[in-house]
Amino acid sequence: MISFLTMIKKRITQLNTFPLKRIYWLSYIIIGLILLATALYFQHMLEELPCLICIQIRLLISLLIIVSIAGLLLRHSRWLALVHLSVAAIAIAMVERSYMLLGTERGFVFADCGFELGLPAWLPLEQVLPWLYRVETSCGYTPELIFGITMAEALMVMSVLFLLISFGLVLASFLRLLTSD
Repeated sequence: MISFLTMIKKRITQLNTFPLKRIYWLSYIIIGLILLATALYFQHMLEELPCLICIQIRLLISLLIIVSIAGLLLRHSRWLALVHLSVAAIAIAMVERSYMLLGTERGFVFADCGFELGLPAWLPLEQVLPWLYRVETSCGYTPELIFGITMAEALMVMSVLFLLISFGLVLASFLRLLTSD
């Protein structure tokens, strides 16, 4: 029993130190940029136009990149727990949006998927960056990526994995805060 508790404590310590490393936050930034580049490739090179949910997922990925830059800069401060909480909130939103996209594609979710992004007037991203954030088609299907896996299926799996990782690090971060006081 003592051996098991020692092993758990060691794993929590490893989880606590991982977000302090530059590579952790850089990997979020790089993965986010790769996901956005993939979306733009499908949109502009393969002419697979984005729907409302696709653009909302792009917005979440962009927000993840911004929050990851903050995490990189704040990784040795007490604000790191708040950054982890923000990453977890983004992960929850990505799971929900990915589920809606997959459900719309598969027909088990019937959602109103219009062309209005719904951003406030002071944040007109669809006008400022239309090549990245403009809704161009209604929801229905997503393109196949590889081996018959659609973009919606891949997003669902990646979002759930992202949520599990971020949730584990939120717990570890708050445990670190509790034990450091």
